[in-house]
Amino acid sequence: SQVFKTCEVCEMKLTKMNSNQIIKNLPYQKPFLFVDEVTQISENGVSGNYTFKENEFFYEGHFKENPITPGVILIETMAQIGVVCLGIFLLKDEISSTKKPQIALTSNNVDFYLPVLPKEKVTVISEKIYFRFNKLKCKVKMMNAKNELVCRGEISGMIVTK
Repeated sequence: SQVFKTCEVCEMKLTKMNSNQIIKNLPYQKPFLFVDEVTQISENGVSGNYTFKENEFFYEGHFKENPITPGVILIETMAQIGVVCLGIFLLKDEISSTKKPQIALTSNNVDFYLPVLPKEKVTVISEKIYFRFNKLKCKVKMMNAKNELVCRGEISGMIVTK
C-alpha cells in the first residue's frame, strides 16, 4: 500500500478548513491533546505531527529512570491525527458553533517497531480505507524524525456531529 511509502493521498493542501480550525474542533485538551499541526489533508488521507514534551505526565512512571512513550499514547496520537482530524475534515460541512464532532474509537490493530522518547517529534500519515455510516477506518503509520517506522496499523472510529 502506498500509505507506507509516501503521503501521495495527502496531495491537497488544507483548503476550507485549516490546521488550526481542525485542532480547535478536536474534543481534547492538554494534557491529552497529541496534535501540534495538521500538515496535509484531503478526502483520502491526512498527515500531521506531534512533539512529545519532556515533562509529559506519563513519563514519570513509564519507566523508572528510562522514560519511553507508552504504546497506548502512540495509538492515541495516531488516532487523534489519523482518524479524528480526518473525520473532522470529512464532516466539515456539518460542523458549526452549535454542532460539534463526537468521536469514539471502535477498534485498532497496531504493530510497534521503535520506541519514542521524550522530545521526539513524530509524523502520522493516514490513508482512508472507508468512511460510511459515520464509521471511519484508516491505515495509519507513525514515523520518527529520522523517517524510521515507529508503528503502523489500522484504526477505526465513529464520528458524528451533535
